[in-house]
Amino acid sequence: MAPASDWFTRYLAVRRRAEVAFWIVVLGLQAAFNSVVTWMDLERVAARPLEPWHPVMWEATSALVIGALIPLIVRFERRFPIRWDTLRTALPMHLLASFVFCALHVGGMWLLRKGGYALMGERYDFGPWSVQLAYEYLKDVRSYAMILAAILSYRFLILRLTGEARVLDAPEPAPGAEAAPQPEVRPTRFLVRKLRREFLITATDIAWVQAQGNYVGLRVNGHDYLLRATLTEFLQQLDPERFVRVHRSHAVNLDHVAEIEPLDSGDARLHLRDGATVPCSRRYRDVMGQRL
Repeated sequence: MAPASDWFTRYLAVRRRAEVAFWIVVLGLQAAFNSVVTWMDLERVAARPLEPWHPVMWEATSALVIGALIPLIVRFERRFPIRWDTLRTALPMHLLASFVFCALHVGGMWLLRKGGYALMGERYDFGPWSVQLAYEYLKDVRSYAMILAAILSYRFLILRLTGEARVLDAPEPAPGAEAAPQPEVRPTRFLVRKLRREFLITATDIAWVQAQGNYVGLRVNGHDYLLRATLTEFLQQLDPERFVRVHRSHAVNLDHVAEIEPLDSGDARLHLRDGATVPCSRRYRDVMGQRL
């Protein structure tokens, strides 16, 4: 199995912070550039010079509200994922979400601007709401689409670098043979595609499993792979004598558990043989102890 590159391993350790920093930089640069362009445009047509803090206030409040809404878009896309097999239901939902996004964006930045102008000793005039909402929606629907495109592109890149697993297809019956009912067979191997290469992993090598939105993350021999399924669906395919749920978003392979560390809160921390730790909630702690 090909080892993950050092830089990507280091990136995964700080992934969430890097994602937040990315959006802060993007929205900050956009607000700065738009402030300068808006101020220059207004200087040419305004009857009197406009103080620079006005466009800075407009763009900064807009960027702040959009930044606060991005996590909601990420969660909504997980609830209605955009894939070829879900386009018919997902696209209308995201079109509806773009109206909600616009309403929250406009309402949020209006409140911030009212407060900001009050601190500056001036009054903020938003203009006719019907006209302004229509104007803002034409911009916001593009912003919503661009944010979605960025989320999907980033997820595709992570999948390519991390590796995506799937259950091996069952062998087809021989030509002419009658399809006799077969007992349910649990998958023992999974096919992983990673950077245009394919690997076979065995179910017994999976140390632990973590729910990640529409995927489950598989920890296999120190490497992470993603499989498109919910945690509940995936556990139904694994040997219940070996794999047990220990948390609402985690399950472990009992053969890989080295130690259970009780915590004062009543929860526990599981130490695995590969050095990783997995949370175990009070709800599953007693069952976990009995199984071990």
